[in-house]
Amino acid sequence: MDKSKLTEEIKRLREQRKAVILAHLYQVEEIQDIADFTGDSLELSRKAAETEAQAIVFCGVRFMAETAKILSPDKTVLLPVMDAGCPMADMIAAEDVIKLKKENPQAAVVCYINSSVEVKAVSDYCCTSSNAINLIRNIPEKEIIFIPDKNLGSFVAKHVPEKKIILWDGFCVTHHRVTEKDIEDVRKKYPEAPILVHPECRPEVIGKADFVGSTSHILKYTRESRAEDLIIGTEMGILYRLQQESPNKKFFMLSPHLICPNMKKTRLEDVYNVLTEMRNQIKVDAVIREKAVTALDKMLKFS
Repeated sequence: MDKSKLTEEIKRLREQRKAVILAHLYQVEEIQDIADFTGDSLELSRKAAETEAQAIVFCGVRFMAETAKILSPDKTVLLPVMDAGCPMADMIAAEDVIKLKKENPQAAVVCYINSSVEVKAVSDYCCTSSNAINLIRNIPEKEIIFIPDKNLGSFVAKHVPEKKIILWDGFCVTHHRVTEKDIEDVRKKYPEAPILVHPECRPEVIGKADFVGSTSHILKYTRESRAEDLIIGTEMGILYRLQQESPNKKFFMLSPHLICPNMKKTRLEDVYNVLTEMRNQIKVDAVIREKAVTALDKMLKFS
């Protein structure tokens, strides 16, 4: 089928299956176009939970689909490409967290949303890049084990110096590629343009940026900024949404390496196939889910 016919078939199947299609902002343009909602992973899962849809097609990576299943246990959750994973989420396992807790019995475990459901289940709190600072500032514990992203954890530690932050040696492969030289080079080329970076970037990159924030924070900044040119230091998929929201502004990538291969795997054919066959269903053990929900609920309470 050509693209237009494929799109029509997906829309027909979406109605037939009573499904909602979610697409992370790092997905390719054709996937963002077909989605009912686009945005950050937790934001999307919460929106889907509020709908009357019976099925959720999550165009993203595995931990995102798992989070959707955690929040919507009675809905069928489909991941169009089953091997679309997150290397950072794979850098820590539940067994690692249990060991860390034994070694640091006074510390609370705060896990980034970019983690498996099993890791969430053995953590005390969950967080996003948007609320991590506020959460850790407000929880009662003075010692924090932050997993799995050492870069986001370092960013939080700088803003919450009153807490002892113990970092795990994990990182986002894509954001970690950005270097100080990338910042220096782009400053020479666009000296007046503000540089916006995600807190998953290295500390030395964050230190030289003009603004640090999650994808949603970057979107808000660009909407409100008077700058005509802006430098974007997060995964390139966000450019599509930025250009739609601010068509009179110009956006330039901080680095040509800000491409997540896993986020680029999903195609229209994959969405069509999972809706046709209702395959690639995400399953979450009920006991593990209940423990993971507790970590998410505590995040909402303190952040």
